[in-house]
Amino acid sequence: MAFPEPKPRGPELPQKRVKTLDCGQGAVRAVRFNVDGNYCLTCGSDKTLKLWNPLRGTLLRTYSGHGYEVLDAAGSFDNSSLCSGGGDKAVVLWDVASGQVVRKFRGHAGKVNTVQFNEEATVILSGSIDSSIRCWDCRSRRPEPVQTLDEARDGISSVKVSDHEVLAGSVDGRVRRYDLRMGQLFSDYVGSPITCTCFSRDGQCTLVSSLDSTLRLLDKDTGELLGEYTGHKNQEYKLDCCLSERDTHVVSCSEDGKVYFWDLVEGALALALPVGPGVVQSLAYHPTEPCLLTAMGGSVQCWREEAYEAEGGSS
Repeated sequence: MAFPEPKPRGPELPQKRVKTLDCGQGAVRAVRFNVDGNYCLTCGSDKTLKLWNPLRGTLLRTYSGHGYEVLDAAGSFDNSSLCSGGGDKAVVLWDVASGQVVRKFRGHAGKVNTVQFNEEATVILSGSIDSSIRCWDCRSRRPEPVQTLDEARDGISSVKVSDHEVLAGSVDGRVRRYDLRMGQLFSDYVGSPITCTCFSRDGQCTLVSSLDSTLRLLDKDTGELLGEYTGHKNQEYKLDCCLSERDTHVVSCSEDGKVYFWDLVEGALALALPVGPGVVQSLAYHPTEPCLLTAMGGSVQCWREEAYEAEGGSS
């Protein structure tokens, strides 16, 4: 006789604070996991970029070379390189091990809000308040971008890259998807300035947050609205949103000091996680585990599921 399969446990949400990093770099503008989730980057208003082991709380290296505050950063697939962008309008390519600037790309006419590597880390894509996305070749010495995407009518707030697509959110209220294989551009109008956009982990959907305090889940191919998520506050700041590691929950920063989790399918609020008094500026979700990083003021908080034990457990 076969016993029934045990019902799979519901996903656990990170709600236990296990570490606080006092970053010592002014206000933390963004926090980002590296590709495997073992390390994180923090972007500071003091012009520095820092690399941490967030669960241990150890600072590994500080990267200095920007002329103004750092607004975004990303790591390459092999962890050998970093890219960053900031208020000095520059896009910087760094060598992780030495901490040295490899290249500095200039060409944007305004601050650089968002940077991403392509999958092979041969190209950096940067989005700026000058309404353009620029693609920089990491391997050549040429100073100008290899491509400029300038369809947006206002600043670019968010750029994400998959193996053959570029997803961009703009203050003009449109989310644009460039299919590089087909050479096509798809555009969906949200109507409110977009603060962040991202792919779902299964690549089927896009999540868009905007300044009407609403997140929208769109079918990537058709643009159909699959879900709306409200309850948080986002009316004036560029705040991050994402999906949890198994696409079960929608996660967003908020201007009321909390991080909000909604059930993806039902749209119901699952958790409002109090972080502190102030705006939760940035967040990053671990690629494979229920682990969340939040940035508020000058510090970063690391959250795990309730059952998590730091020492000797499932570290």
